[in-house]
Amino acid sequence: MSLPKYKDLENLTNIGDIEKEIFLLQKNLFDLKIKKSTNQSIKPHLFSHAKRRLVHLKFKKSFLMKSQK
Repeated sequence: MSLPKYKDLENLTNIGDIEKEIFLLQKNLFDLKIKKSTNQSIKPHLFSHAKRRLVHLKFKKSFLMKSQK
């Protein structure tokens, strides 16, 4: 599984959709942290993938907010 790319976000042009995606990723990261702390089996690469996609989404959101002004 390769790392998420910024180009994958081309279809997201609405700030509301981006915020929903950010919320889901944050929830997913929280669930992963809970699983890690309770010693359940997890795939460690999912942390880096989620964090990377989260940064991409936050950057795209700030870019769209600046372009609307």
